[in-house]
Amino acid sequence: MRAWARGTLSSMGEFDELRGEGWRRLLAAARRRLEKTGGEPIGSVALAYPSDEERRVVQQMTDRPHSALPRRLAVPMAELDGALRRAYGVGLLKALAWLDRPGHPPDRRSALEAAMRCRHAGEGWFTGWLGGLSRDGTVNRLVQRGEGELLGWAAAVLDRLPARELPLPVLAEWATGDATALSGTPLAGLVLRALVLWQGAAPPVGRDAERRVWDDAGVVVDDLASQVLVLNLDVREDHVVAGWLKDAASAGIPFRLTLHQLMTGPVTPDAVQIFVCESPVVLRAAAAELMARCPPLVCTEGRTSVACHRLLSAAVGGGARIRWRNDFDWPGLRMTAAATQRYAATPWRMGAEDYLDALGAGSSEPLGGAPSTAPWDERLAAAMARESRAVAEERLLPALLADLRPALASR
Repeated sequence: MRAWARGTLSSMGEFDELRGEGWRRLLAAARRRLEKTGGEPIGSVALAYPSDEERRVVQQMTDRPHSALPRRLAVPMAELDGALRRAYGVGLLKALAWLDRPGHPPDRRSALEAAMRCRHAGEGWFTGWLGGLSRDGTVNRLVQRGEGELLGWAAAVLDRLPARELPLPVLAEWATGDATALSGTPLAGLVLRALVLWQGAAPPVGRDAERRVWDDAGVVVDDLASQVLVLNLDVREDHVVAGWLKDAASAGIPFRLTLHQLMTGPVTPDAVQIFVCESPVVLRAAAAELMARCPPLVCTEGRTSVACHRLLSAAVGGGARIRWRNDFDWPGLRMTAAATQRYAATPWRMGAEDYLDALGAGSSEPLGGAPSTAPWDERLAAAMARESRAVAEERLLPALLADLRPALASR
């Protein structure tokens, strides 16, 4: 009987089922996809001309009839992640990390060989790092203590760097299967020692200095500082964080989510569409006027934080449509364009007519900075360049609130 029918498995040894022919190509595609998304299980993976065993695996995962499975199978990463959680009690990142985990090296040579499998092997900083660990006796001490596998784990972490706004716990889980593996551990010390050589930086002294080293590698250490402001965001899960969101939504109260909360209790927004604004003024006005009747609203506060990205990616993976807007300035156009690419978002009152109407409703600041394009409306960038004035989204507040009223929220 397969894992799907058994529920959570009790032994990591049972991950061996995932080494079989039905899983091999699917998980290899998932690994490649994670390298492109920075460890986020978003998007889909596909198998061309799947074997009968691969079809059976996908059928059990998706509950689709065998006869309905096409010659090219597409499996959403979120669905694959969820299936592994139901079957094994762990998500995709941890399952892959355990499948790829380095063996326990019996001697110094084996430990060094495990480290040399890193994609950075041969680069000057990497050679200097490994050579330094050998010369000062670190490698010998690790092997003698039975911790020689830490070199292989360190190589697995470095394989995933540099990153782009990758939370430290996600990096740790992706590389090792343990979200806490890089939090003040000997493994973290080995990786930091490599990073300072890579960056040409001084060895870090204190937590602030260590945070700067991680930051320069594209890793977010402070998962409490990364936040996203939301209003009326119901979710599908049933855990502590989900309960907080549901209680806030039922009362129409704005709620600030941290990246730490989103990682402790991952959520999938239960929404057909989600509106996104830039200014907290818009969200505050929506809460005051519409309260619990307002459709789900997310505020970027001028920057798409890692927490915001994680939330919206989960929303898109769950089938929600994103309606996005920013100020009418050049950075606002760039952020909106990025959202159309990243989340397939639809611009919300971000057209040339919206800009010109708002411009005529009051005085505006000069438009500064490097010009940008507006791929969703070529007239918008041209009008902004011609008028050379910026418009904050608060100027559109009456129209935005009208869109958010329940009777009009499907516009």
